[in-house]
Amino acid sequence: MRARIVWLLLCAIWGSTWLFIKLGLRDLPPISFAGIRFVIASLILLAIVFIRRRPIPRAPGDWALIAATGVLAFAINYGLLFWGEQYISSGLAALLQTTIPAFGLLIAHLHLPQERLTLVKVCGVVLGIAGVGVIFSNQLSVEGPLALWGSAAIVTGAFCAAYSNVLIKARGGHLDPALMAAGQMICGLVPLLIVGILTEGNPLLFHWTPLAIFSLLYLVVVGSVVAFMLYYWLVRNMDVTKTMLIALVTPLIAVILGMIVLDERLSWRTVLGGACIMSGIGLIVLRRIKERALGGVTPIPHAGSDSV
Repeated sequence: MRARIVWLLLCAIWGSTWLFIKLGLRDLPPISFAGIRFVIASLILLAIVFIRRRPIPRAPGDWALIAATGVLAFAINYGLLFWGEQYISSGLAALLQTTIPAFGLLIAHLHLPQERLTLVKVCGVVLGIAGVGVIFSNQLSVEGPLALWGSAAIVTGAFCAAYSNVLIKARGGHLDPALMAAGQMICGLVPLLIVGILTEGNPLLFHWTPLAIFSLLYLVVVGSVVAFMLYYWLVRNMDVTKTMLIALVTPLIAVILGMIVLDERLSWRTVLGGACIMSGIGLIVLRRIKERALGGVTPIPHAGSDSV
């Protein structure tokens, strides 16, 4: 019973982060917003690492992996995600970011011998990419160039996050998850802060409204630290195949919250494209569940999606 409650809570948290990103972007510039979020979150995670006395990696290759995946998953992915969500709805941003598993399958096929593409996986990838194509099909003429560029930025970020996940699975399975997350955040926040200060100015001079502060704190404490701890508790206490289903629930929660709180409306192309993306991800997730039942893959958290 407790595991089910945690599962539902985690779905709600990850589904709600998109709303609070959108709310925070009303007052805060995107790149600095993302960077400041990870400054605070990384400090909290580092404290957890030291309190629990997690092993610190000593091999230079481990630190190179943490740095590379941190730049991909946090600097590039989140920088593009926060920038892109300025110009599109929070629900659409969540749907586009859901393409991470589809990109991950393509990249894993090239880098992981045990992760070969099958017909079901190919169908899932094709459906996901087709969904993105449907969403993009008239975005330029209807919503303007910034909406198109914003959507393209989020999809590009999703590809980078997927590449990061594959690298972690290939070379980082022995690293402590809390240390990995904190190290990635630190390596990712440095480029974000540099670009943010150069292009957006002094963070002390930002428009720090109560809503902006609350959105930032929610993303730090609930969306990053609490969600991280709940996820790893869930992996230890619930069948891991069931945790995979979270990927199908969180985008739906994001869409519903955007419609209720922000009065967002989705065009029929967005609905159709989103349905294709979710169907494709559904095929991928169900296939992975079957592989897991047969003793196959063990999932890792998507560090580059809004899950840490």
